[in-house]
Amino acid sequence: MSRLVTVDIDVCIGCEACVETCPEVFSMGPGDLAQVYNPDGASEDKIEEAMDTCPVNCILWED
Repeated sequence: MSRLVTVDIDVCIGCEACVETCPEVFSMGPGDLAQVYNPDGASEDKIEEAMDTCPVNCILWED
């Protein structure tokens, strides 16, 4: 089973870094916070690049 990417909206500050890095997976949702709209939209490497750009580390892998 593959991992699922999630955003902890309690930690997200709405900086849009993940959307800029990986718009195939992330978008801005309610409250101008990041959300995962297409978890299969990019490779794990590309998603991890977005994780690395997040200043508050709110993007997580869930098994």
